[in-house]
Amino acid sequence: MHPIRVGVNGYGVIGKRVADAVLAQPDMHLVGIADIAADWRIKSAALRLPVFAATDAARQAMQDGGVHVRGSLEEMLADCEVIVDTTPKHIAAGNIERYRAAGVKVVLQGGESHATTGHSFVAQANYASAVGRDSTRVVSCNTTSIVRVLGALDDAGLLGRARGVLIRRATDPWESHLGGIMNTMVPEPTIPSHQGPDAQTVLPDLDVVTIAAKGAHTQTHTHFWTLQLTRQASREDVLAALRAAPRIAFVRMSDGLVALNSTIELMRDLGRPRGDMWEVAVWEDLVTVTGDEAYLTYQVYNEAIVVPETIDAIRALTARVPDAHASIRLTDESLGIRQDFLLPAQPHGHHG
Repeated sequence: MHPIRVGVNGYGVIGKRVADAVLAQPDMHLVGIADIAADWRIKSAALRLPVFAATDAARQAMQDGGVHVRGSLEEMLADCEVIVDTTPKHIAAGNIERYRAAGVKVVLQGGESHATTGHSFVAQANYASAVGRDSTRVVSCNTTSIVRVLGALDDAGLLGRARGVLIRRATDPWESHLGGIMNTMVPEPTIPSHQGPDAQTVLPDLDVVTIAAKGAHTQTHTHFWTLQLTRQASREDVLAALRAAPRIAFVRMSDGLVALNSTIELMRDLGRPRGDMWEVAVWEDLVTVTGDEAYLTYQVYNEAIVVPETIDAIRALTARVPDAHASIRLTDESLGIRQDFLLPAQPHGHHG
């Protein structure tokens, strides 16, 4: 069976990671990447990837800058089965008609609204309902983490309701010179913040409220959760539910992983591409259960967490791999996703 032919439109923080993840899949072929920029990011991409121009003006700018341009976005689309749109927020909605005209399946990212595709995606939660669709939207980094973690507890029959506080990074590290927040914290202006309702686009019955703020740092988000359980439970019950889910990995303060930067450094030491962490990192030694209440804290690497979900969304739309567990296993093995960063790699467990 021929590989799924994938294009990526938008070579930014997410797009470049999606492109590399597609290259790592045994059942996918990267047709190319498209963008409107002609700066160092595109020049570096052109050294190893086929580059297409999303507009005529971009094509001229790329060529003027010495970039070898393979063709237009339409020419790339003509060779694709699936396009992953990782352009900046709200741009993708305007691209939909171009994709429909080309007859390709479309994976959007969390910056777009649920209404744009009518389907929002997290692999472990609702892969089946995406199979064969024309389009889906991979939810944002924070929402992905919420669905993974709360979904795991929900699957185990443990979750009654969830109340969370999110401390978000101010901006992506490579853009911190443009508008980083310094020496302050900025609360989101509404409660609930948008992540809770967004999670309900994937898990409609989730009883969740989120409160968020932006902090004066550029690496990763942190979540603090107070969970009302459905029954009196033990700490081991909660840990077992988290272990049964994919893409949740444990870190421990007792190992010296006491802050966001220490986990980032660990990813680099493990040789992760770009220092990426695709998993949700749950602090195992902070998971606390008292009667029918649980408390936990985890870290979300916003630049990378949605990449494995995007790969699974590609497979779901093409219906090439109709089973969620099979796709998740394929993605996780190709990327080297772990359940514990400091123990020998475990065989891929059963995800129920």
